[in-house]
Amino acid sequence: MYNMEEKIKQLQNKSEVTILAIESSCDETSIAVVKNGREVLSNVIASQIDIHTRFGGVVPEVASRNHTMCISNVLKESLEQAHLTLDDIDAIAVTYGAGLIGALLVGVSFAKALAYATQKPLIAVNHIRGHVSANYITYKDLEPPFVCLIVSGGHSAIVKVEDYTHFTLIGTTQDDAIGEATDKVARVMGLGYPGGPKVDKLAKEGNNTIKFVTSNAYKDSYNFSYSGLKTAVINYIHKLQQKGEELNIPDICCSFQHEAIDGLVEKVICACKEHKINKVAIAGGVSANSYLREQITKLAEENNITAYIPEMRYCTDNAAMIGSMAYYNLLNNECIADLDLNAVPNIPL
Repeated sequence: MYNMEEKIKQLQNKSEVTILAIESSCDETSIAVVKNGREVLSNVIASQIDIHTRFGGVVPEVASRNHTMCISNVLKESLEQAHLTLDDIDAIAVTYGAGLIGALLVGVSFAKALAYATQKPLIAVNHIRGHVSANYITYKDLEPPFVCLIVSGGHSAIVKVEDYTHFTLIGTTQDDAIGEATDKVARVMGLGYPGGPKVDKLAKEGNNTIKFVTSNAYKDSYNFSYSGLKTAVINYIHKLQQKGEELNIPDICCSFQHEAIDGLVEKVICACKEHKINKVAIAGGVSANSYLREQITKLAEENNITAYIPEMRYCTDNAAMIGSMAYYNLLNNECIADLDLNAVPNIPL
């Protein structure tokens, strides 16, 4: 067996580094091949949305089982699309957290087996940092520092990206994530799973006419809360239903989105000004929301700040973003893992 440390040093000095990345943190099985952190040679995603729709949300055991069933085929397809073999790959990367423990274990176990069989370096990647790196794929010229709004089903935060591997937390939700709150509101309205895209679509047909009364305990900080807004919307819906009154679903969706997003975008722009940074990016599944994309673009332009918004295909979970983050981990000699790497359901940013 060759010296792994020497192999890593060689890759750090190599002009072109090709990484095979694996993502299985929730209900998408994805494997991508990424060159130099920016060029996507393939990005195959096997989605389980249709499977989990019948349950009204992701069932962890079902997700894990389906990852196991399809991951080998996803690997084969990803290599075929990239016109490469495993011999052409320089390193193996995998999401090791955060996420559903069973789902993560499938990807981590598969990645460790590949790394062992091919004698390639193994790189561990933080899923949330991967979402931030999706912007490097869309914008080849984007470099830190910049402020990033991370919004997803399980995470909501404002961070300062100091450099490719060092982040500073500026503000975060004190309870629910914005995506989680959206899904719960959608479920109460009977919209089904996944709730986010359906709320976004219906909001375009409605008006911002409903004022949900919630406390604003974090108005003087960069932190925020969604449990109060979620509860206010659910109570509003229940009261109308108890009175036998008809729900104006589009107006509820529109009003909810305005209240959930407007203040959040204002905080992000304020963070840019305070930290004297003229670049702002968004990341995570909720970054696919059309109103969020519209508002961040508008307010950034009004304040002479450049907005970076990833392509829609890189907003939701995918392995390309993991391959991008892994490249910078490799260059900075961070998160190089041994074969005792384990999945971790909750990890800090």
